[in-house]
Amino acid sequence: MQASSLINQAELSAVRLSIIIVGAGLGGLAAAIALARKGHKVTVFEQAPALAEVGAGIQIPSNSSRLLLKWGLRPFLGDKVVEPEDIKFRRWENGAPIGLTKLIPDFQENFDAPYYVVHRAHFHDAMYQLALQLGVEVQINSKVVDYDAEKPSIITEHGQSFTADLIICSDGVKSVGRPKVLGGVDQPALRTGFAAYRATVNVEEMKLHPELVELRAKPGLNLWIGNMRHVMTYTIAGGKSFNMVLSHPDRSDPATWNQRSPAEILTDMRSHFNGWDPRLTKIIDMIKTTLKWPLVSGSALPRWVAPSNKLLIMGDAAHAMVPYMSEGAAMAVEDAAALAEAIDLVSTAKELPEALHVWETVRIKRTSQMQEASLINGKLWHFADGPVQRARDEAMRPEVEGKQFVTSPNQWSDPTTQRWCYGYDAEEEIKRAWEMRAPKSKSNANMVNGDLNGH
Repeated sequence: MQASSLINQAELSAVRLSIIIVGAGLGGLAAAIALARKGHKVTVFEQAPALAEVGAGIQIPSNSSRLLLKWGLRPFLGDKVVEPEDIKFRRWENGAPIGLTKLIPDFQENFDAPYYVVHRAHFHDAMYQLALQLGVEVQINSKVVDYDAEKPSIITEHGQSFTADLIICSDGVKSVGRPKVLGGVDQPALRTGFAAYRATVNVEEMKLHPELVELRAKPGLNLWIGNMRHVMTYTIAGGKSFNMVLSHPDRSDPATWNQRSPAEILTDMRSHFNGWDPRLTKIIDMIKTTLKWPLVSGSALPRWVAPSNKLLIMGDAAHAMVPYMSEGAAMAVEDAAALAEAIDLVSTAKELPEALHVWETVRIKRTSQMQEASLINGKLWHFADGPVQRARDEAMRPEVEGKQFVTSPNQWSDPTTQRWCYGYDAEEEIKRAWEMRAPKSKSNANMVNGDLNGH
């Protein structure tokens, strides 16, 4: 499959730019794909000596998958993705279902897109292959150490300088570009006091234990919730691997974590879930290795676009969030789609600053709300046993019993939250904001385009 078959010539942008993207993670590749599809010349700079994605599983919710499928990603994912049937909330001590979100067929029917889970490495490789097919150039082993927002240009650790019409910083939580955009004073994401162990277990090993049949018999997400802790699980790699994310309180310095032996880390992980559902602890005992990640969250930044309108941030660099809505990477995909759409709406280069302002305004609102929703789940899931926990579980009971409900503390099921989260169309929101911008702006744009009569 070549670029010519992936790019619709009728959809190319009127103003085509030379664009540098810093960071070849999921967000950077999403931006590269979205912009290359519109005819822009895209070069991605990545500091790593080879492209790879660490971690384990990742969820691709409908608001993201709708865009990715439109971009042509599905063939590149092959048989690696899993489409889970539902999400089950389970009581921490015995695994009894206390909440239920039906994904099949509900999400496809309601939001016109499936809900996937996949190994991060498989997802990343699919994005990389699609980007290459679209003609994106990727420069590895190219760490960017400084930016000039006015030229605009980047400088690599090897002393090389590269210029473009627009530079996009998608360089993660510890972004080098963010302080440049914010005028020299950084506003980094802050630690939340929680961390997550990420691990996978071989499904073949699980098959040796009959009591685990329910948890692997069909594709599904299972979420055990308890006091200050939760465990999210689902199968990935075409059903061959059982992905686990174990969230727990931890205020220790992440710099000290690597000083502990693998055995000590595993012992510590298991101690957090002593006394939980015996089936869950049996699976936890099967974990051979794990990675521990501090969970951080940012707050709404005052701007994402530098005053020069030639340098911007997106993805985790702009809106790090805890993974409790499973929307972190999805927000970066939305950022990318929205940016390509905003640039596509201009008729001349003079309109680019206005388009970037519209993009920035729409995306700051959307992502800051998602940051908040993610933190809310951290509250809802982590109640200690007691009156509030019982009230929460009672409010989710209709889902489990198949009865009608109009609200739910389960944000995956709550109808209003569902529509806001999964029914969101990043491209349409940009179009709407562009049409609703100030009349003076529209008038100026029409004069620039030589059309004084408007539409």
